[in-house]
Amino acid sequence: MLSQIVSALGVVVVAVFACSAYFYFSNKILDLALPVKDGGMRAATRNLNRRAMIRPWLFLGPALFLLIVYLVYPVIATLILSFYDRSGSSFVGLANYQWAFGDREFRQSILNNILWLAVVPAACTFFGLVIAVMTDRIWWGNIAKSIVFMPMAISFVGASVIWKFIYEYRGGNDVQIGLLNAIVQLFGGTPEVWISVPFWNNFFLMVILIWIQTGFAMVILSAALRGIPEETIEAAVIDGANGWQIFWRIMVPQIWGTIAVVWTTITILVLKVFDIVLTMTNGQWDSMVLANLMFNWMFRGGGDSGRSAVIALIIMLAVTPIMVWNVRRANRELGGN
Repeated sequence: MLSQIVSALGVVVVAVFACSAYFYFSNKILDLALPVKDGGMRAATRNLNRRAMIRPWLFLGPALFLLIVYLVYPVIATLILSFYDRSGSSFVGLANYQWAFGDREFRQSILNNILWLAVVPAACTFFGLVIAVMTDRIWWGNIAKSIVFMPMAISFVGASVIWKFIYEYRGGNDVQIGLLNAIVQLFGGTPEVWISVPFWNNFFLMVILIWIQTGFAMVILSAALRGIPEETIEAAVIDGANGWQIFWRIMVPQIWGTIAVVWTTITILVLKVFDIVLTMTNGQWDSMVLANLMFNWMFRGGGDSGRSAVIALIIMLAVTPIMVWNVRRANRELGGN
């Protein structure tokens, strides 16, 4: 453990030093290559203009290089692999795409992802907004916020293990140690293996992600609520608006941009959800999602790079419109300012 910490700190120090050295020496080389003290006024002006054109690219260069290596190249490579067989050696055309749309498990994964998209972002945003409003009205609101935010510090696998105990089922006459089954049994119900019930098990898995991400939504929306001018609320009170009207007609419209950001951020996370399904059900009982299906085809049973590439492209295509919308909305807001 200690060696890992020391290694991580060493990497951080070396990386910071390397970045500082790069920016320092690249600027020095640029100044030496385009001097402004020799060659007269015209040459100095020309070199200053060239420096101004080149210098931003010196700062952007490393980021653009990493973007190309770790984002653009993998996308292109994945697209090419989707037209090849499982080993990536023989061209098969659209065969992998035909398989995908004809495969029952793939179609089930698409439906499950749509279900997750319909429920999780809406639930996280709603609960986060409600908690943000309620905790701002009580003296122990900061304590409540800390408790709600705490699951954000837990990994998806750790949270899944916690909720696995909540959904735990014991057969026969054994005492039910799972909280949900204990409650059901207390009220005279029959304990169930909840995560094995098709369709409904998706909702039991969604609860885990909602539990984790509600704290994120709450913190962002709470900050947005505190940015609302008090004058608008006071004016609404003077006009006779009640609490419900103030919330929906005064507060929500003023933080709608923040709500959209929270919603889209959680939506992108949902499209990549993997750990929870893998830990809880491993995709069994019709709970498979696209990220888990891609993992299965990529690493299990010898792997199939062609089919896993198709699934990866579907996920990327689903994420892209949301990212584009976010960027365009941000550009409009900056343009408006």
